[in-house]
Amino acid sequence: MSSLRQKIERTIDQGLGREPADLVIKNTRFLNVVTGELAEGDIAICGDRIVGTYESYRGRREIDGRHFTIVPGFVDCHLHVESSLVAPAEFDRCALPRGTTTAICDPHEMCNVLGSAALDVFLESAEQTAMDLRVQLSSCVPATHLETAGARLTAADLLPYRAHAKVIGLAEFMNAPGVFHKVPEVLDKIEAFWGTHIDGHAPLMKGYELNAYLSCGIRNCHETTSAPEAWEKLRKGMQVFIREGSACKDLHALAGIISTTTAPFLGFCTDDRNPLDIAEEGHIDHLVRGAIKAGAPIADVYRMASWSAARGFGLVDRGLIAPGQRADLVLLNDLAACDVAHVIAGGQWVDDALFDARSMPAPVGYHSIKLDKVEPSIFRVPASGPTGPVIGLREGQVLTDFLTLTLPYRNGERLVDLDNDVIKVCVLERHGKRRTIGRGFVKGLKLPRGAIASSIGHDSHNICVVGASDSDMAVAVNRLIDLGGGFVLAADNAVVTEMALPLAGLMSDKDFRTVAREIAALRQAVRGLGCPLAEPFLQMAFLPLPVIPHLKITDLGLVDVDKFELIAA
Repeated sequence: MSSLRQKIERTIDQGLGREPADLVIKNTRFLNVVTGELAEGDIAICGDRIVGTYESYRGRREIDGRHFTIVPGFVDCHLHVESSLVAPAEFDRCALPRGTTTAICDPHEMCNVLGSAALDVFLESAEQTAMDLRVQLSSCVPATHLETAGARLTAADLLPYRAHAKVIGLAEFMNAPGVFHKVPEVLDKIEAFWGTHIDGHAPLMKGYELNAYLSCGIRNCHETTSAPEAWEKLRKGMQVFIREGSACKDLHALAGIISTTTAPFLGFCTDDRNPLDIAEEGHIDHLVRGAIKAGAPIADVYRMASWSAARGFGLVDRGLIAPGQRADLVLLNDLAACDVAHVIAGGQWVDDALFDARSMPAPVGYHSIKLDKVEPSIFRVPASGPTGPVIGLREGQVLTDFLTLTLPYRNGERLVDLDNDVIKVCVLERHGKRRTIGRGFVKGLKLPRGAIASSIGHDSHNICVVGASDSDMAVAVNRLIDLGGGFVLAADNAVVTEMALPLAGLMSDKDFRTVAREIAALRQAVRGLGCPLAEPFLQMAFLPLPVIPHLKITDLGLVDVDKFELIAA
C-alpha cells in the first residue's frame, strides 16, 4: 500500500471518528468565513489537514480551546522578504507567530543583485520554512531600461522554474510602459506565462491602459492608494490588495471599500515590513486590526485575510476552517482585536522547536558592493540655472510629486535649500558595470543636517544617499562600502550610527530580534538629527524606483515617470 493511500485511509478514519485524530482542539469557537457565524465545537486535524469540525472528536493530542476564538491562517498576498531586512529563515520565525501561515513573495530585490542565484536560494529556503512561502518569478529584472541593475532575467531564464512546486506564476509586472509599447522582451514574458498566474503593479492606472493591462492576464494590484482607484480596478475584475508596510501605508485610504460584496475580491499585503514594526505592531494581524478598527465588518476582514487571498492565487486548499482544508489556524484571545495567542501551520504547533528543526540553506550575497570610495565633489549638481525639477516626497507613500523649484545657485551649481526642506539625493551604481551617478534634489525628508546612505534603492538597489552636506554624504557612502551594504547615518564629517546588511546589500545575517533593535537605534539616531519622519531610511529607498509616478532618480539621472524618460537635473 502506498504512503498516499495510507494517508487517505487515516484521513477517512479520523474524520469518521473511528480512531483518534492526530490533534483536536476541544470545545472551541471558530469563525466560519463562509457564513460569517461564530461556530462552536471541536476541530480535528490529521497530519496537515482538517478532517472534522462541529462534531465531537477524540485526539492523540488534545488542546482546550474554550478560551480561544479560531480563524483561518492569514495570507500575505505580496511581499519582498528581503525588505524585512532578514533572511527567509528569520522572516519565518518573525512573521509566522503573528498568524501569517502563507506568504506570496517576489524575490526581485535580491534577483536584481544576484540574478537567478537569488531564485535558487529562495526556492530552497521555501522548501524548509515552517510557513508556506510561495516564490513568484521576478518579472522585471531590471524593472526598466532607465537604471543599472546587477543582473538581467529573461523569459528564457525564468521558464525552467515555472513548474517548481513553490512557484505560482510571474511576479508583479512593473514595466507597464513596456507592455503598452509592446517591447519584445516584455512581451516574451507575458507569452511565456500566458494562461498562468501573473501579478500586477498598476499605480494610478485607469481607463484604456488598465483595460489593456488586464487583457494580458494580469490579475491583481497592490499599488492602489485611493478608493476611486480601487473601485475602478474592482469593477474591471482586478483583485485589489490593501497594503500596509513600513514605508507604504494605504489601509486608512482603502478600509472603506471592504464589505461583504467586495471582500471576495480583496486581500491584504505588507509589501515591505521590517522586524521592528512586526514586533511592535504585527504583520497581517496588524492590517486585520486596523481594518476592523476603521469600521470594516469583522467577518469580511477575516475572509479577505484568508479565503479571498488564497483563492486569488488558486490555493483552494486553505482559507476555511473546514474538512479537507489545510490546517492553518490562528488561535485568538480576542476576535475584534486580532490578539494572536497561538498558531498552527500545516497541522504543526508553532514554537521554537518547529523553527529549530528546519535545515535552511547557507546565506549568499556577501561582497556585492562593487564601488570605489568617493570624494565630496562627486555630489555637486551642475545646472544651467537655479530653477529645475525637485522630487516631492509624500510621507507614507511611494508616489512622489514632480516639483519645479528655484534653489540657491552659485558658480553653475544648484545648492540645497534647508530653509525649504530641500536636500540633495544621489544614486551611485554599485554593481561594477557603468560607474554612473544620478544627481538631484528632494523635498520632504525633513533632514536638517547630515546624510543618510543606503544600499537599498528599489529595485536595482544601487547606493542611494541623501544629505544636507556633500562631505557628510561622502562619509556615509564610504562607510557603507566598508560594511558591504546597509544603512549609514553621518553628520559633522563622522558616522553617527550604522546597520550592516551584508547579504546582497539587502539583508542582515543576524537574527530578527537583533535586527529589530538595530532599526530602533537607527530611528533614534535620525530623530536626534531633527528628522521627524517615522521611516526616512525606507522612504528614501523608493526614490530610485522609476515605475512609480511621478519623479524619481536612478544612477542614470532624474526620471520623469509619466513620460518614462530621463530628464536633466
